[in-house]
Order: sequence, then structure tokens, then C-alpha cells
Amino acid sequence: MTEHRFDIHQHITNQIVTAIEAGAGEFRLPWHRKAGNIMRPVNIASKKAYRGVNILALWAAADASGYESGIWGTYKQWTEAGAQVRKGEKASYVVFYKEITVAADEDSEDDTGTRLFARATPVFAAEQVDGFAPPALPEPPPTVIETIERAEAFVAATGAIIHHGGSRAFYRPSTDDIHLPPREAFIGTPTSTAAEAYYSTKLHELTHWSGIESRCNRQFGKRFGDDAYAIEELVAELGAAFLCADLGITDAPRADHAQYLDSWLRVLKADKKAVFTAASKASQAVDFLAAFQAMQQSAEAA
Repeated sequence: MTEHRFDIHQHITNQIVTAIEAGAGEFRLPWHRKAGNIMRPVNIASKKAYRGVNILALWAAADASGYESGIWGTYKQWTEAGAQVRKGEKASYVVFYKEITVAADEDSEDDTGTRLFARATPVFAAEQVDGFAPPALPEPPPTVIETIERAEAFVAATGAIIHHGGSRAFYRPSTDDIHLPPREAFIGTPTSTAAEAYYSTKLHELTHWSGIESRCNRQFGKRFGDDAYAIEELVAELGAAFLCADLGITDAPRADHAQYLDSWLRVLKADKKAVFTAASKASQAVDFLAAFQAMQQSAEAA
């Protein structure tokens, strides 16, 4: 009997496709369908937030199982933290890449080359262990005004040109500017205010703004062809979701989600590594945009 190797790319892609299909009609990132913790998942040992596709995988796993702590770790990491994973608990998976040296192709002039090897790592949420009490959330939580001020400062630090007017939200590469409807055109939802809806849309377009050649230089045409537009839209949605999580903003459903769902699902089902690429590029965009804030703070301190 042939033993099938665990395919972490296919596993995580299937998990995310399932999460998108389950949320169709009320699509929102992160995939929590109720108000709750929208922080980026954090590792118990390093205290650092997960990156790239691991954010999506853990958001989807948390949504499916109702976990809200946002804290994850391996069996060993929980043991070292003085906790014990309960017997019978089912692991979720994150992926890490390790560079390995391999024999070069016959047509290559080099004798050896390097490849990135994906390693699946099982992790457990804080809700799956005994002997660990998640840290209490800060009291009182940031007010909506404080959250919006933080988001406004974040966007302003990038220097992006933003115009208000009309009924569409878009980024125009030819003029390198962002266009948004007037603020008063945005409405609230059961999980977000009108102001939060405005900023989640603004962050979506700001992620698009980061993609031109002089910034993050995102080019998907060679690999994805006609689906390159859908992948860029997915990057913008993921980038906005990551930024909303960092800034404490609930990512509001967008009116144009439905038109992208079919394209996203088609691409994700056809290419098991597509979501890995999109999530990686979204994390790169978030890092690029966050650097402006860091530079401004350094300048003010000086």
C-alpha cells in the first residue's frame, strides 16, 4: 500500500476554500462570523504574530472551532509554557519553509541549487490546553475614536494621495492615486461602524497602492495570466484584513466581495499554492506600509 505524503499546501488551501465557501454571502476577513478577537494569531513561545498564509490558516481554524484567544503553539511549546495539550485534541497546521540544497537540473550550468522545502507543523490553540490562562484584554479597550485616529495616522504616514467623491473605491496606477466615495456614503454593519467600514475600504485600496513597480513590484501576469487581477484583489483583501487586525478595526464586508469570490475560488482550487503567494505578498505589503509609520515616529523622536 502506497503511503501518501501529507501535502501542507493542499491541506491549507482546502481549509481556506472551505472557510470562504462557508461564509459566502457574508464574506468578511478575518472569517470570524461574530464579533470577537480579530488580532493576528500569536505564538505562545516567541510572542510574535504569525505571518502570511499561517494567519489565514489559523483564522480559519479558529472560526471553525470557535477559538477566540488568538494564541497558538506546538505541543512542545505549550509544555515549556507549563501547560498540557488535552488528550484527543486535534491539531491545526502552520507551514514553515526551510532552504535545502539539491542537485541542479540537467540543463543547469550549476552542480547544485537551492529549493524551499515546506514543513508542516501541528499547533494547538490556548483553548485546547490545560494550565494556561490567556492574558486579560486591556481595560478599557481602545475607543472607536482612538482606533480611527490610529488608522488615520497610519494612512497619512504613507503619503498616498487620496481623493473623495463619486461612488466607487479604486486605485488608479496611471495617476498613482486612490479614489474613495465620500465618508458619509459608508454605512455600518452589525459588527462595524460606518467609520470602520470606511477605513477597511481605504486600507484595501492602500494595499493596491503598495503594489506598483517602485514599491512592492507585484506582478502576477506571468504565473496567473487572466487570473492575475483576481489574485491582486485577493492580496488587497488580505492586506486590508491584516492591517485591520493590527489597527483594531473590524474588517467590514465590501459590496464588491461577491464578484471576486468565484474568481478567487477558481484560482485557489486550480493552484494549491496560489493562496500562499497571495498571503505572502499581502504580508510584504503590510510590512512596506508599516515602515512609513516607523520612519515617521523616528523622525518625530529625533
